Amino acid sequence: MSILPGFHAADRTFFARDVLDVAPELLGCVLQRTDGHGTVSIRITEVEAYAGERDPGAHAYRGKTNRNKTMFGPAGHIYCYFTYGMHHAINLVTAQPDQPYGCLIRAGDVIEGAELARARREAKPRKAPLPERRLASGPGCVAQCFAADLTNDGDDLFDGQWQFLVPDDHTMVPHITGPRVGLSGPGGDGAVFPWRYWVDEAPSVSAYKPGRSPSSTTRPLRTTQAGSIA
Repeated sequence: MSILPGFHAADRTFFARDVLDVAPELLGCVLQRTDGHGTVSIRITEVEAYAGERDPGAHAYRGKTNRNKTMFGPAGHIYCYFTYGMHHAINLVTAQPDQPYGCLIRAGDVIEGAELARARREAKPRKAPLPERRLASGPGCVAQCFAADLTNDGDDLFDGQWQFLVPDDHTMVPHITGPRVGLSGPGGDGAVFPWRYWVDEAPSVSAYKPGRSPSSTTRPLRTTQAGSIA
């Protein structure tokens, strides 16, 4: 574990709030994992919020299952799942126990451990090396950089290999909001659920793809809101 210059470690109260308060404040923060192979740190540039019973796009919308049970536990834990039969994804649990809310980490910049992250991302033969901006561009890529899989579901950010770092200046990063990626139906309506947050012009931000039957083509909403981070 290491505290990077200009950052300090968050505590659990940072996550023990409503997901719509936490999500935009994750931008510019750093998620870090240290294991037997080394440390990888990713500065977050894109997230999506999911709000359980009030969100038809959330895994926990219809209640607790063996797959999503971590979402119903304490804030500040990792909810990791396998999706599309292809890759894993990392979510950070927010709010209070039995409020199954969380933030999907969609993209970020690898600021520590780039060689290790690249080795994991390029484990399968490629015709050309990945550009830096694509190392952690997309939720599957983020999980791969951290070598995260289902064994990490339920990991505690404050007791183990993970650490979450907040910028010392406590300011919210200017960002854009818009519809979440790959969702159709009510949860994909960007006018009702503009719950994807990303740093404007950050090269690592993933490409937007609507669901197969999108119910809305709402354009992203720009915001310059600034505030303090706990």
